[in-house]
Amino acid sequence: MTEILYLGAAVAFIVGLRQLGGPRTARSGNRIAAFGMLVAIVITLVSSSIVNWEIVAAGLIVGAGIGAWAAVRVQMTSMPQMVAAFNGLGGIASALVAATAVVEIGFADLAAETTVSLLVSTVIGALTFTGSSIAFGKLQGILPGRPFLYPGQKLVNVLLGMGLIGVGIWTAVSGESSGYWVLAGMALVIGILGVVPIGGADMPVVISLLNSFSGLAAAAAGFAIESNALIIGGALVGAAGMILTIQMTEAMNRSLANVLFAGFGSGDSGSVAGTMSDKPVNNATADDVAIALGYADSVMIVPGYGLAVAQAQHAVRKVADQLEQSGITVHYAIHPVAGRMPGHMNVLLAEADVPYEQLLDLEQADPQFPQTDVVLVVGANDVVNPSARDDPSSPIYGMPILNVDRAGRVIVVKRSLSPGFAGIDNPLFYDEKTLMFFDDAKAALEDALSALKAL
Repeated sequence: MTEILYLGAAVAFIVGLRQLGGPRTARSGNRIAAFGMLVAIVITLVSSSIVNWEIVAAGLIVGAGIGAWAAVRVQMTSMPQMVAAFNGLGGIASALVAATAVVEIGFADLAAETTVSLLVSTVIGALTFTGSSIAFGKLQGILPGRPFLYPGQKLVNVLLGMGLIGVGIWTAVSGESSGYWVLAGMALVIGILGVVPIGGADMPVVISLLNSFSGLAAAAAGFAIESNALIIGGALVGAAGMILTIQMTEAMNRSLANVLFAGFGSGDSGSVAGTMSDKPVNNATADDVAIALGYADSVMIVPGYGLAVAQAQHAVRKVADQLEQSGITVHYAIHPVAGRMPGHMNVLLAEADVPYEQLLDLEQADPQFPQTDVVLVVGANDVVNPSARDDPSSPIYGMPILNVDRAGRVIVVKRSLSPGFAGIDNPLFYDEKTLMFFDDAKAALEDALSALKAL
């Protein structure tokens, strides 16, 4: 019966993950997967011989309390940091499971496959913990977002990697527990040195990769302790995280190796990195924006991270409603990496009850720009930068973008001319057809809405 219930929990994981693929079913999918996890935890507690129920109860209370607090208090703009924290905790939990087995049993009496599973779980879990901690620090602003590079860095990482493999083989063959602790320490160091050279702009990709690693660590721990639920759950997380990582790198037209080892954002990627143009821009007022929008037949809204920071999703929905009342067609163009995580913009707009049918992905939106009267860019930067299309020397050259400059008129709502995550200037801002409305996104949209109503 225990194994049957574990299988039911695994089915709940799969069904929940499947339903997370669409905004309409995402909430129910989340609940189904959470229920499956609850079932797995209860079965484990009931079927195991618990040494100390007080410690288990304390862990459940503290963990549930922190989770509930995070769910209520953490803003959508901080969601990537929270995901990084979850990845790190998942990784270290798997490593601790393996460490417990080593302390209680040792390697001498373990089967070869169990020994390998313990070593794999420890290595992946430990480097996931420290790597996720660095990613959290960069996204939270605790650590500098720029890549940290030093001479010979790649060689040091290669030597550490080779040393890790050597120590792992020696430990597995000799059965010496001392090698296990050396291996764990090296994995912790590699996690740090592997992430510090990566810039803040690439942290979402790193988080997705580490999410996959945390799942693989859990699956390896599941093999070591013969837990089918842990194996299935870990495999699902590992596969989903890797698929998402590949999709994100494809959306940026970069390889995973380039993300991990190129030091993108360090200022060495191209001559334009970090520079700003001294060209004039067309400054706009709320009245200018209202006139451009109010006399259009079609409007495409492109949300970005600036919309998330300003919590302007409800304001943009009100502007869209006002335009629709005047018979103007409104759609939203969503770039795959807009914001700081895939689906970031979709979730924000869903909070404002924006109809899902109005959301267009890059492939759907791009052919419509030449027939669109006005594009309203709210807080987006790199995903609408024409340099990715026109400038071979640009660090983002080749990245698929939303070609908003092909529309009749472009309105950019932005606090300043500061560059985006890629750290490069955007020629779109200086285009003759572009109006720059400098203000906080929420305040700017509310002012534009008032001016629209006064037309």
